Amino acid sequence: MAKARLDELYKSKIKQDLQKELGLKNPMQVPRIEKIVVNVGTKDAVADSRILQKIAAMLTKITGQASVITKARKSIAGFKIREGMPLGVMVTLRKKKMYEFLDRLINVALPNVRDFRGVGNKLDRRGNYNLGIKEWSIFPEADSAVSEKVYGCNITIHTTAHQDSDAFALLKNFNMPFRSKVK
Repeated sequence: MAKARLDELYKSKIKQDLQKELGLKNPMQVPRIEKIVVNVGTKDAVADSRILQKIAAMLTKITGQASVITKARKSIAGFKIREGMPLGVMVTLRKKKMYEFLDRLINVALPNVRDFRGVGNKLDRRGNYNLGIKEWSIFPEADSAVSEKVYGCNITIHTTAHQDSDAFALLKNFNMPFRSKVK
């Protein structure tokens, strides 16, 4: 079984570079990516839950892994949502599929965004990175003929870093196209 390109890159180069850059003595302290969660939530599912089947099929195509339908945790009368009502679809990627998805995201999908100037560099103070995609059509696997409506998705990259600066350095070494700070 062949390893993913970014997995090989992390083990052969990025890990050693990060250890030197961050001044870590133990190689086990070097931050790594644990998982990537891709999530699509839609208000259209309140009226017609069959929409989620189309979204699930598309998310499975994009990520290469079966998706799971998420349900509401509690009722909200103002939004006509009942507890247990299906509202979204998500996929949790780990190991080889995670690295393959990250590779496609960085090198294929993000450059397809019109007027792309880089992604924001906001992390959640726990070393995790959130990225909102307005249209899933930036992925080559997404077939616009399947669904008449294009949905956005949220991509969360969970790392083992304890500080945002360490997570930023990790993602920067993976060539994540961060927006340069303008002074």
